[in-house]
This record gives sequence, C-alpha cells and structure tokens, in this order.
Amino acid sequence: MKNCDISSSAAFSDTKPHYHLLDGLRGVAALLVVWYHVFEGYAFAGAKPTVECINHGYLCVDFFFMLSGFVIGYAYDDRWNRSMTFRDFLRRRLIRLHPMVILGALIGAITFLVQGSVQWDGTHVGLPYVLLALLFGLLLLPAIPGCCYEVRGNGELFPLNGPAWSLFFEYIGNLLYALWIRRLSHKALLALTLLLGGALTVFAVTNASGYGCIGVGWTLDSVNFTGGLLRMLFPFTVGLLLSRRFRPRPVRGAFWICSAVLVSLLFVPYFAADTPLLWNGVFEMFCIACVFPVLVWIGASGDTTDPVSTRICRFLGDLSYPLYIVHYPFMYLFYAWLIRTEQFSFGETWQTALCVYGWNILVAWACLKLYDEPVRKWLSKRQKFRTFAPSAKK
Repeated sequence: MKNCDISSSAAFSDTKPHYHLLDGLRGVAALLVVWYHVFEGYAFAGAKPTVECINHGYLCVDFFFMLSGFVIGYAYDDRWNRSMTFRDFLRRRLIRLHPMVILGALIGAITFLVQGSVQWDGTHVGLPYVLLALLFGLLLLPAIPGCCYEVRGNGELFPLNGPAWSLFFEYIGNLLYALWIRRLSHKALLALTLLLGGALTVFAVTNASGYGCIGVGWTLDSVNFTGGLLRMLFPFTVGLLLSRRFRPRPVRGAFWICSAVLVSLLFVPYFAADTPLLWNGVFEMFCIACVFPVLVWIGASGDTTDPVSTRICRFLGDLSYPLYIVHYPFMYLFYAWLIRTEQFSFGETWQTALCVYGWNILVAWACLKLYDEPVRKWLSKRQKFRTFAPSAKK
C-alpha cells in the first residue's frame, strides 16, 4: 500500500520563486500511484492482470518524501532566525496538510458504509466502531492492529484511508525538522543522511520486512514502523541536503526527461526474492539514493518555457495532493467489486479500471477547488502569518 504523502511538496513560500517543474513531477508521481493501486487490486482480488504495470509504484512515496525535504528546506531553512517560530511553522504545515486529511477520512467512512461496513473476511463492523475509526482518522492517530476501530481487519494504520500512513510519517518528519534537524550544520546533516541511508540499505537488501520489497510503513508492527520511519527520514534528509547545496544547471526538456526516467524506473520488472541478497532491494536503493536526487536536481534546475507547459505543471502540482489523499477510499470499493468477480482480469475489465482512474481525478479536482483551496485560504487569513522577504532566487 503506498503512497505517498506528497502534500508537503507544496510547501513553497508566497514570496520565493516557484519550482513549477517539481510541481509537475509531483503530479506525474501521484498519477502513477493511482495507476499502481488499480493493478494492486487485481493482485488483491486473487486474479492475475494480463499485463505487467508499474511494478515499483510504491517508490513514489520515497520520491514524495525527497521532494518534501527539498521544498521545506528551500522554503523555511533561512527563516528561523528572522522571527519564524515553532508555532508558526506548525500552523503553516497543518493548514497545508490537514484539511485534506479530514476530507479523506470522511470520504473513507462514507465509502466503508456504502461497502456494507464489513471487513475483508466479511465480518460486519458496528457503526460505533466506524465512528471511532473516523475520529482517529480525523486526528491522524494510527490504529493498532486488531483493535476495535481497525475496521478493515488487515492491520492498516488508517483503515478508512490507507495512504494516510505516509502523512503520519510526514508529520513526524516535519516535527523532527522543526525541533532538531534544521539546526544541524551541513556536515552533521550529511553524516545523519549517510547513517540513515546505510540503515535503509541494510533494511532493503536483507528483506527485513519479509515482503520482498521496501513497501512498508502502512501498519503498526515493529518492522513496518521502523521501515516506514527510515523510508521517510532518508529521502527527506537527502532533499534537505539538496536544498542547501542546490545550484541550478539548466537542462533543456527537464520535465519530460525526468518524467520519462521516473515512469521507466517504475515499470522495471519485479525482482524475485530468491537469494539472500534481495536484488529488488538493491534496485530500490539505487532509485532512492542515486536516481531520485538527480531527478529533483534536474527538475529544480529546469523551468517551463511557455504558458501551456506552465499550466500543465501547475495543474499536475495542484492535483497531486488531493488525488493522493482521496483516491484510496474508492479503490476499496473497486477491490471489493473485483473480489466478488475474481474471474475477471484487467483485459476483461479495463473499461471499469479506466473509469475508476478518471473518477478519482475528477473527484480530486473537485475537492481541490470546492474545499481545499477555500478552506486553506480562510484559515491562512485568520492566522495572519508574518511575511518574509525572499532571501534566495531560483
């Protein structure tokens, strides 16, 4: 179960130059996540898809965390000595992230009731437990596997909206940044990043999760929590390092190059876990530690060259967070339908799959325009944040 938190990639300041290409790349990754989850449904329902597709889509989460570190470092690193307070930072992040967390939990509760309030094994769940799960989801408090409000019955941190797990770790990363990481010198941050990278590499290549991949963090057992924390912290600190050391090197066609590389990596065939050294883990670490930093660097160095490409990147960037945080409740319905008709393959149900994909995009755009943007605008006006003069230019 993946995803990505991806929202903090939108942490850009009102007064600093905007990295439009990074917005666009974030949107591309969000679209890939939804497509990955479509095919995840066929595996979940027990039927094999007729084509291989986005085998490593869960790595988009790690890409989102790296984007998050880069833009948070860019937007806030130089402000703490100029009246930026811990409270200011938290309020900004909550206003940016939490309205959609709330809406995602509400949509998750509604779709769970529509599905019949049943766990995956068919056990009926009482309304009080659904409401309790909703309350915990609204507050972004994780469910303990097996507890009464873990209503799906498969151990998810947030059973009404699975991808919220990455937002949970995103909040942890934001708190650690504000309390400690931002104070580190370049050398200390580099040392921390290398330490985290070594730990994540060992976790990935030894198959510590037992999953044959790095797709951990979505449940609250020891392996998943440790793995999820490493998955967030390593790319997040890499992004912070990049923001501190960034010097643009203009690249023609940067957005299309980065998008093509990202798509190609996620379509690489899955490596079977049949050796002590997990080659799938080696590939994952190659993507996270080597390729993703280059993509972020190129994306930040490039720029849109015409109004059309600017609008495309802005659309993709605006859509990315709502799409990520509201699409999975509808995937639950799609999975339940596939389970009831498990004899169907993708080749037989591709029309339904495309409708689910398009529906999620439409719903995300409606949530953005009718809810997220107006709510954030209203909350920001009430907070009356201090403004800062830009100290860096793209």
